[in-house]
Amino acid sequence: MSIKDAVQPVLRDARATVLPDPADHHGPLPPLMLALTVVTGLVDAFSYLVLGHVFVANMTGNVVFSGFAIAGAAGFSLAASLAALAAFGVGALLGGRIGHRARAHRGRVLRLALVVETVLFLAAYGVARYGAPLDTAGPRYSLIALLGVAMGVQNATARALAVPDLTTTVLTLTITGMASDSRAAGGAGGKTGRRALSVLAMFAGALIGAFAVRDGAPTLPLLLATVLLAGSTLDAFALARSDARWTEPR
Repeated sequence: MSIKDAVQPVLRDARATVLPDPADHHGPLPPLMLALTVVTGLVDAFSYLVLGHVFVANMTGNVVFSGFAIAGAAGFSLAASLAALAAFGVGALLGGRIGHRARAHRGRVLRLALVVETVLFLAAYGVARYGAPLDTAGPRYSLIALLGVAMGVQNATARALAVPDLTTTVLTLTITGMASDSRAAGGAGGKTGRRALSVLAMFAGALIGAFAVRDGAPTLPLLLATVLLAGSTLDAFALARSDARWTEPR
């Protein structure tokens, strides 16, 4: 197989993810899931680099960080990791309730969840931008709580929408699928383009967030994430009025 023959299916899959067919099983959801994946990269860059070795979206990291903190490793806070885990759990519970309440229409699930998430991000940006210094306990734990709940809502919503390979927060299985389903591994190589876009979306968010923090604008990742969420929420209001096949629960 030539390089061209190998690359073309990947590009077609990526194109179909960014510009999906309205008649597809998931309709317009894939590009919105990619936008939310960028949000994850931005917010975890902010939380890890500004709030001090804690994630608000990647809970696997917080479980590991809790072990580091208990072992006495420098720079890790057990209280911060547990606070993030608790906030994320509350958000996932809230997201689950949203998903069950509007489960008959996936567009309405997305709309409700994004409204809640956007409000939480706006509150977090207000705390970060206009509150006390971020290295003090009050603002730090307020931000962990607000952002953790928001990302729990997002994760539960992505689970309810069930768009394959676009979980918005977890890439371990995505990367595993890229390798284990590849032609080199004896698989069909399906969805490689979509999976690669998911990885790149989170990478882009993290890269932009890290550059912003490094160059002296620590609240910029939150502002960018909030703008992305606000735009996605506007789209979701239009999608909530659709009666296309993709709105049916999966």
